[in-house]
Amino acid sequence: MADPKHPGHFTDDFKRQIASLCNAGKPPSETMRECDLGSATPRRRIDSIDATGSPRAADNGAPGQNGTIELERENERLRMEAGVLKQAAPISARR
Repeated sequence: MADPKHPGHFTDDFKRQIASLCNAGKPPSETMRECDLGSATPRRRIDSIDATGSPRAADNGAPGQNGTIELERENERLRMEAGVLKQAAPISARR
C-alpha cells in the first residue's frame, strides 16, 4: 500500500540537495533522519550524482548501455507491431 509520506520518487532538485548536504560534510545518517529517507538513499544519491552529474537512474548506466536500452525498446515495439499486423492480415483479407 502506498504511503503518502513516501510517494516513491523524488524530484531531481531534492536528490541534488541530498547529495550537496552530504558532500558539504553533513553525515548521511543525519540527512537520512531529517529528510525521512531510507538508510541507503543518501549514499545512493551521492554516488549517482558524483559519478555522472545526473540524479536520473537512466543516465547512470555504463557509457554504451543507454543506446542498447533504446535499441531493445525499439526492437520490442517493432515486434509488437509485427504481431498485430500478422493477426490483422487474415481479418482484412476476408473483407
